[in-house]
Amino acid sequence: MTDSPLLNEIKALIKSSGPMPVWRYMELCLMHPRYGYYVSRDPLGREGDFTTAPEVSQMFGELLGLWTASVWKQMGSPQFLRLIELGPGRGTMMADALRALRVLPPLYQALHIHLVEVNPVLRERQSAMLSGVRHIAWHDSIDDVPEGPSIILANEYFDVLPIHQMVRHENGWHERVIEIDPNGKLQFGAAPEPTPRFDVLLPPLVRAAPVGAVFEWRPDGEMMKLATRVRDQDGAALIIDYGHLRSDAGDTFQAIARHTFTDPLKAPGQADVTAHVDFQALARAAEDVGARVHGPVTQGDFLKRVGIDTRAAALMQKAAPEVATDISVALKRLTDTGRSGMGSMFKVLGISEPRLSGLAGLSDLEQAGGN
Repeated sequence: MTDSPLLNEIKALIKSSGPMPVWRYMELCLMHPRYGYYVSRDPLGREGDFTTAPEVSQMFGELLGLWTASVWKQMGSPQFLRLIELGPGRGTMMADALRALRVLPPLYQALHIHLVEVNPVLRERQSAMLSGVRHIAWHDSIDDVPEGPSIILANEYFDVLPIHQMVRHENGWHERVIEIDPNGKLQFGAAPEPTPRFDVLLPPLVRAAPVGAVFEWRPDGEMMKLATRVRDQDGAALIIDYGHLRSDAGDTFQAIARHTFTDPLKAPGQADVTAHVDFQALARAAEDVGARVHGPVTQGDFLKRVGIDTRAAALMQKAAPEVATDISVALKRLTDTGRSGMGSMFKVLGISEPRLSGLAGLSDLEQAGGN
């Protein structure tokens, strides 16, 4: 991976303004208007840098479609529903979900599809994938989606939102920054003085962390907007991402290129830069605005609860032997708890308006966000 044009720009910014906080570096890597990773490419699939669950198997999107139908019925089967997806990739998950929903004409006819996507290349892929869908619109932000009863799906969306990293020193928590080493390469450092507000943000479990520990904090704004929408406008949201169930210390800032982990400081703008999602923090933010929280649970548990084993068996029964093997492999990858599976690494969180309870796949796992 060669030096990127963005690397030179970041070095110039550091030389002129001083060390750069990790959140700003991450923001530039992903969303720089010219060189940002998510601005100008299709990063998905075998030819891209990573593979998401919808690309693994049609079963993933189909089951989210059935989950949508279940929630719609709980909402009273409204005759108008906005189905919103945040970061819809190539449109694969939405296409699979809509195919499953065709068996419910009243719901299918009620749907207005809204895709929140800033990448023009992916918008083209989505448009081609969903070419036969009526009532579809694209938006740069969920703020641009009109009001109305809504179900929101967010698969691998929150992991790319910029994070603050805090490093524990003897005298408090310091902002982690990016600086230039004596050889002209980027390296991690820390702000010279502690940031008092970090002490307020820390959950109790982390406050006694040892010197050198790293804590990651992702601002609550995006989650609070989403939760406020479902609270006020009737509906629910399902968030699926990789991360941890409980807030804890740990450095999860990473980069992935060509399906391989790489140095996040080496070629900014040419690799996907992410950090694990703190699901306890997401739940707490949703509850703070008065939304109801369901879960979180592991992806493997969620998919099994909503019927992936039954769906896989039905598909394999009709499939040729080699296709049946592919279905079995996909099922294992989506649900397995081992290192090669997504079943335990990925978590699922539901939020809803206060009157909705017992969301499918999460029904007996409602809990508070905690502290």
